[in-house]
Amino acid sequence: MLFNSLEFILAFVPLTLLGFYLLGERGHERAAVVWVVLASLFFYAWWDPGEHQPTDPWRWWPLGLICSSVVLNYLVGQQLLARPSKALLAAGVAANLASIGFFKYAGFFVNDVARLSFDLSYVLLPLAISFFTFQQIAYLVDAYRGAVRGEGFVNYALFVTFFPQLIAGPIVHHSETIPQFARRETYRANLDNLSLGISIFVIGLAKKVVLADGIATYATPVFAAAQAGADPTLFEAWGGALAYTFQLYFDFAGYSDMAIGLGLMFNIRLPINFDSPYKAVNIVDFWRRWHITLSRFLRDYLYIPLGGSRLGPSRRYTNLMITMLLGGLWHGAGWTFVIWGGLHGVYLVINHAWHGLRRRLGHDLSRSTWLGRVAARSITFLAVVVAWVYFRAEDFDAANRILAGMLGLNGVQLPASYHGLLGPLAPTLDALGWVFQDADGFHFHGVNQVIFLLALFGVAFLLPNTQEWTGYIAPNADRAPAAAPSLFGRLAAALPRWRPNLVHGSLLGAVLCWCLLAAFAQTPSEFLYFQF
Repeated sequence: MLFNSLEFILAFVPLTLLGFYLLGERGHERAAVVWVVLASLFFYAWWDPGEHQPTDPWRWWPLGLICSSVVLNYLVGQQLLARPSKALLAAGVAANLASIGFFKYAGFFVNDVARLSFDLSYVLLPLAISFFTFQQIAYLVDAYRGAVRGEGFVNYALFVTFFPQLIAGPIVHHSETIPQFARRETYRANLDNLSLGISIFVIGLAKKVVLADGIATYATPVFAAAQAGADPTLFEAWGGALAYTFQLYFDFAGYSDMAIGLGLMFNIRLPINFDSPYKAVNIVDFWRRWHITLSRFLRDYLYIPLGGSRLGPSRRYTNLMITMLLGGLWHGAGWTFVIWGGLHGVYLVINHAWHGLRRRLGHDLSRSTWLGRVAARSITFLAVVVAWVYFRAEDFDAANRILAGMLGLNGVQLPASYHGLLGPLAPTLDALGWVFQDADGFHFHGVNQVIFLLALFGVAFLLPNTQEWTGYIAPNADRAPAAAPSLFGRLAAALPRWRPNLVHGSLLGAVLCWCLLAAFAQTPSEFLYFQF
């Protein structure tokens, strides 16, 4: 079941909310938790990993997998709380890694790494296994460290399966949600939280349905053509790469907003997982803003245990590369994801080395000029775009064809109608080898594509993000988020903040109707992070 589907918006969410608050208002808090756990499992089971009939027992094996995972990890966690044991912790972590390793990486390691030829197509990837596995590994480690309170099984089950964050994050820390389940007020309807939650959900829905799905029509043909052996020209390659850059941005931003909005409807505040990453001034800043909870997990449970930055620069750079390579592999079982993670590892090494050099030269890294921030954001954004090409492409050949096009090595082609518009500049471009023609399979759509990309640039770089506009406060935060630095911070600050009033309600209501009409007109598309 998709967040952007009619059955989810018009049936599942209202019925789940109704049952939750009817039970909660009557003082049946435990029953309300059980209700949401059962609803979350129903939500998870709605996904069909293959062509099965509802009566086919194989239709329900992913549901059995997640239930078994929850029960086994809870039992191991209870044992670790009662008697901490490194051997038991290692066994628990190994069991989780074995599960994700078999379902997600069996084909990759057997056929791509070991170069064997086995048909493992029957090993299907269970939905959300990357997320609920990491979440439970963190719980086991914290239980061993004594950082977990003994919680009942029902609350633990809700911590893992809570449907707003189950499928694509955030990767929630137990301290962020389990204490909220223990509060009596969580089970009483709160109109402020409901209005804010619905507003944030609608904003996220619009990001997905209008912006991400809209620009996908420009990105997909370019990558498909490269996969088929075509060589995209300069504007085709850049158009496709930038279109995917913003498709992924607004797709993930939309899901993150919708998850937070749904959590608020149940009086649960989920952590912020997305914070205007394209406004980042360097790659370290980017990873503090993109998939924030995954970055936190990799830092706390991989990078720091490896030694972090405590053992000197060389070991620090090695730890960064290991962390990012494994982070890339977490996103997908393929060499392109490994290269993507490796590129970000190299970016991080360069970033830390550059800052270290500047400190030795006596530079004050806390001070910067407007021009310096523009240059820093531009370089960071271009580095991220290049890495996204490998992230999106099916294989190295397709990625390299697009990158060659972005460098101009595949020539330059524009629609024939542009020749007359360029006036006296046209003969010069002709002499440089630019081609003006409308050829079959040409994927540069001209003005419409440029206008759409510029509009998305404006939204991503100039406007405040959802939490800035609404003042949403994440769990464990003691203040509303400060406005993220932007090139036009004054413009963002001048925009009216969200308020639960008639104007904003009418505006968001109109946006919701627009999105619902789009859902009626076509089959809702999956979120991109469902693949990981």
